Amino acid sequence: MNRAGVALIAGLLFGTGLAFSGMADPQRVQSFLDLFGNWDPTLAFVMGGAMIPMAIAWVIQRRLDKPFADAHFDLPGTSRIDGKLASGAVLFGMGWGISGLCPGPALADLALAPGKAVIVVLAMLGGMIAHRVATR
Repeated sequence: MNRAGVALIAGLLFGTGLAFSGMADPQRVQSFLDLFGNWDPTLAFVMGGAMIPMAIAWVIQRRLDKPFADAHFDLPGTSRIDGKLASGAVLFGMGWGISGLCPGPALADLALAPGKAVIVVLAMLGGMIAHRVATR
């Protein structure tokens, strides 16, 4: 199978998981983030459960010379925490808290509930363009 096919299958699996888990529901996400109000802890179990297959994937990746559909692994080269990373995390968190959607669920919601998702996706694209312009 080629790289595009693997990416398509992975994207469909990820989107399906987001939809079934409730991570693509902005109300549920905002209730999860509302620690001192009407808190809904169910997404903590979703996120905790996601760590198990990811930990298994890390173990498998360390034993492989190359990925299934590419010539080499494309892993981050640094783990340094700097101002750019911290400010990006703050902006991500603010957008997630305000909209109830992070990038994956926002893209999935383009098919499920496009009204709010279109606004979030356009804002993400605007942020990516602004970052590219500012870092040149």
